[in-house]
Parts: sequence; C-alpha cells; structure tokens
Amino acid sequence: MFNYIEPVFRPPSEARSLILQVTNGCSWNKCTFCDMYTQPQKKFRARDEEEVLAEIRQAAAIGPRFEKVFLADGDAMVLPSRRLINILQAIREHLPWVKRVGAYCLPRNIRKKTAQELAEMQTLGLGILYVGAESGDDQVLEFIKKGESWQSTLDALLKIKEAGIKSSVMILNGMGGVAYSNQHAVNSARLMNEAQPEFLSTLVVSYPLGDQRVVEGFGGNYQLPSQHDLFVELKTLISHLDLTNTIFRSDHASNYLPLKGTLGQDKADMLAQLDMALEGRIALRQEWQRGL
Repeated sequence: MFNYIEPVFRPPSEARSLILQVTNGCSWNKCTFCDMYTQPQKKFRARDEEEVLAEIRQAAAIGPRFEKVFLADGDAMVLPSRRLINILQAIREHLPWVKRVGAYCLPRNIRKKTAQELAEMQTLGLGILYVGAESGDDQVLEFIKKGESWQSTLDALLKIKEAGIKSSVMILNGMGGVAYSNQHAVNSARLMNEAQPEFLSTLVVSYPLGDQRVVEGFGGNYQLPSQHDLFVELKTLISHLDLTNTIFRSDHASNYLPLKGTLGQDKADMLAQLDMALEGRIALRQEWQRGL
C-alpha cells in the first residue's frame, strides 16, 4: 500500500503501529556512531505532503487493526509545525480509532517549535517522542558530533513535558569509551534527574560497519568498554539516578543483562542484579543471542 524507502526504523514499542513515512532519512546525519541513514537512498528529504495525506486516507481502508501510528523516519519533527498539525488532523479525521501518534525527535527540532504548537499537536494525538540523548556529557556529545549539549537536550525534554507529551529517552551504554565512561554515566544521570522523562532506556553501542568514525571523533582515544566495564558504567548511571516515576528498560537485544522496572522503586533490585552480573552469579545473554 505504501511506497516505503527502505530501510525503515522504528522503536521496539512501535512494533504494532502503522508506520507512516513523513520524512526520509535524518536531517542531521552527522553522529559518528550511527549508520542508520548512510545509504544513498536515505538522503534526507521531507516527503510531499499530499502523498502523506493520501496514504493516511488509504490506511483508513485497513480499518481498526492498529491503535498507534509512528511517524518515520528518524527526523519527523523537523517538519514545520503547520505540516505536522495537518498530518495529525488527517489522522484524527480518517483514522479516528488511533489512540497515539509517536515519532523520533532531535532536540534541535523542538527549539524551533513553540510550547503552544506542541500542545496543539498533543491535543491532536501526538502522545510520545523518542529522544536519542545518547549522553549527558558535553565532551562525549562533542566527540560523537551529536550537535547537542546537556542544556539543549534538557531544554527540549522540558518543553516536551510542558506540552503534555511523553518522552522516551535513550542513553548509550559504552558511548564514552573507557576513558570517559564515568563522566558519561554521571552526567547522563544528572540530565535525566532534571528532565524526569516518562521512559528511559539504555542499549550497548556497537559498530557493525566499523568504529573508525567514532575513534576519529575521540581523537584516537576511544576503546569500547569490556562487558565488565559496561556493567560498572550502567551501575554508576543507575546509582546516580534520582527518578520518581520513570519506566526503565535495558532489555534491547544489545544488552547482556536485561533490566526492567520503575525508577526509583526498583532501583535497589536493579543494582543488586548488576552486582550479581559483576560477580558472575547471574545468567547473561551470549554473543549469538544479542542479534547484532
């Protein structure tokens, strides 16, 4: 039915959602750790608005087989507010059974939108934004060419919360390498404590196409932490988190030790599991199980 420009990515929690590709690729696309949109066919562009609206009308023929819509690709919120509002209004009109619309979100794109515009989008069904913070450490963010800072990410998350939209934040376990592991963990926790997101998750960084760009970004001073070091870093992160009601997930396929719970009520249990992992007293995912 839809003419997707492959590959198309979406968060695990959007597995049963209708994927509506409103942009192709990522408008930033400079992060050294990310190879998601490096293929020639994934060069960034906004899809024609009339094509998107036509696909929404076509989706109505499917009927209520889905309750959520995900706006792909990696950068839907870069679209002007007017266009996003038109898309959300069309979803509301033609797919009235949809309970939630979600999208990936770069913090820089929130700076360009007013709180009132975001609140209007929330009223029209925009319920969650997935924010790849990656790190709360300014040095690490500079090394990986994220184009964001601790403050710019916090500003975006607070504006999202003000609009009544939930945020799901991703922190990358191992992104600081060995040399910057501790400050990466501590400052990422500090960022999350200020933002108090509804959802927080971690996954272990991996470089299936090679880590040359990452190593160059760190000036050659980058070494991926060992499994033991990754657990130490994750323990440091969770130890420094002071969250009141955030759903935490560290169960992506890349994680050696799946962790699930709510922070802060499950903090002590998670730390105990990490201690057991560090002491070799708990079963871990084997390399072949990690699906990388």
